[in-house]
Amino acid sequence: MTISLGGRAAHSAAHAAASATHDSAPDATTPAVQAGKKQRGILHYIGVGLSAGAFAVVIALAAMLIVVPWIAGATPMTILTSSMEPHLPPGTLIVVKPKPINDIRIGDVMTYQIESGKPAVVSHRVISESTSTDGSRTFITKGDNNAVADANPVVAGQVKGTVWYSIPLVGYVNTAINGPDRAWIVPIMSVGLFGYAGSMVIAGLVDARKKRRAAAVERITD
Repeated sequence: MTISLGGRAAHSAAHAAASATHDSAPDATTPAVQAGKKQRGILHYIGVGLSAGAFAVVIALAAMLIVVPWIAGATPMTILTSSMEPHLPPGTLIVVKPKPINDIRIGDVMTYQIESGKPAVVSHRVISESTSTDGSRTFITKGDNNAVADANPVVAGQVKGTVWYSIPLVGYVNTAINGPDRAWIVPIMSVGLFGYAGSMVIAGLVDARKKRRAAAVERITD
């Protein structure tokens, strides 16, 4: 009888100790724990959203700088002077698309060679045009921010096209990508984009693994 009572007493004491230990552990369902998890979850989703947004912006800029102009046969250029302010301030990216001479109208922003046959170009607005007896057309242009029109008429051989669309401030990126530093800037940008994509994939895998572990621990605890 004494041994039997002692065994029951020991079992009761062990059960009480286990219950006390279990009760002292933090309950995953308490408001404080749930609030902490919710806050971490919100911060995680905000971070993912910002990262995804930044990545989307980079992809969109790459498309507008490279892909779309290439498909349309257009040329991205950078406004370097203030002659077209406020519409096209310095640093603006313009995409110049070839346009038939007969389709150019007054009001178009036309990109043309400053001197016929030479690479330097300028983009000014067409303010008047004329057609000679032989059918050839010439244009008078003017910078929006200039007080007077350009001195020399523009002939057909100088015209490169008209401005198709523009993006403020992105011109400096275009200059860097297509300028003399292209040989090292483009590879670095490519590596950066692939590295960013890889880090997002790895972060997603790690997060999924943590969730599986947490679910397994919860099942064992239950």
